[in-house]
Amino acid sequence: MRMLGKLITGAAVVATVTTLTAGVALADPPSGTTPKATDIVGVGSNTTENMLDQMTLNYDSSHKTGTHIYSFDALQNAALAAGSNITEKKGCAKTPRPNGSSAGIAALAGNIKTGKHFCLDFARSSRAQKSTDPSGLSFIPLALDNISYASVAKTKATPKGTNAPANLTTHQLQEIYTCTVTKWNQVGGSSSATIHPLLPQPGSGTLSQFLTDIGIPANGFGKCVNEPNSLEENEGVDPIFTGPNAANEIVPISAGRWLAQAYHSAKCKTAKCATDKTGVFTECQTPKAGQNRFGCDVNGVLKVNKINGTAPINGTGAKAVLNPKYTPTFIRTLFDVVRTAKTKDGIPAYLEAFFGPKGAFCKDANVIKAYGFESTASCG
Repeated sequence: MRMLGKLITGAAVVATVTTLTAGVALADPPSGTTPKATDIVGVGSNTTENMLDQMTLNYDSSHKTGTHIYSFDALQNAALAAGSNITEKKGCAKTPRPNGSSAGIAALAGNIKTGKHFCLDFARSSRAQKSTDPSGLSFIPLALDNISYASVAKTKATPKGTNAPANLTTHQLQEIYTCTVTKWNQVGGSSSATIHPLLPQPGSGTLSQFLTDIGIPANGFGKCVNEPNSLEENEGVDPIFTGPNAANEIVPISAGRWLAQAYHSAKCKTAKCATDKTGVFTECQTPKAGQNRFGCDVNGVLKVNKINGTAPINGTGAKAVLNPKYTPTFIRTLFDVVRTAKTKDGIPAYLEAFFGPKGAFCKDANVIKAYGFESTASCG
């Protein structure tokens, strides 16, 4: 299930974010558009896809001619025809759409050329580089995010709320996800109910970074952990969160993405965030003045919690920001990944205008903030 959907022509956006006066704002290249071989194309992370949609739109709208930049989302947009494959550029074969950071990184590393140009030029990543990643890649910092764990709030759909404590330590999270402890009263909860820890889809950068942060190797989580292939990261409208185990479920979440969805995004097209006729895609209402152009609020019944007594978000509404004094281990850098070049910063010369310290994306601090994240001095 995805939050992406058609955004109507002329939709309002955050006041500090560049707008277009014509056309339909879509995640992925606009319908009927296949990027040229000389264009710049990326894939990967769910967490940063909406921010990159806006950044690429801003760049393309101010550069009517020449090279354009496009970012394919982790899953297909509801406005597009059915099919999970994408054509990255003209002359490139159709390939499966990479869903998540690891899938995007693998696609970039294994990509082929069409003539003189690669079919993929960058990958979005919400996790740091691993020793197991393919060689020859550079992880270029873009922004900062906080990772937390989410549980269900008291809502009409989840009237009992959660049995999970509103604060857990790093060690307690490790015990939960290794199944060393299995009851809430073993980690400070008042209930003896069985814990149901969840992880989002395989390939998720949030999943990977969360496990790293709590000291668990990849695939080192316990047998009590449920990792449904259908559970997309950062989406609290999945039916699993209103099912029989909802009160005892926790799941890692991007606090920045939750913040943007809660306070800067349009609502879903229906009150329950129902899917479109395909049964797969959640569509968004037209954004109102001051709301982001891309993405809508699919936090659903989920709320974010504290780790080690520190809150991932300070404030509410328009004043909400990521907490810079959050537990440092759970403050992560968000990256764009490129093929390593023999340049001063490792960025290929043709990508410097986008990803370098003086590039278009590092300068787009208003967009970074609007989509829930924070700028970083190491950008580029």
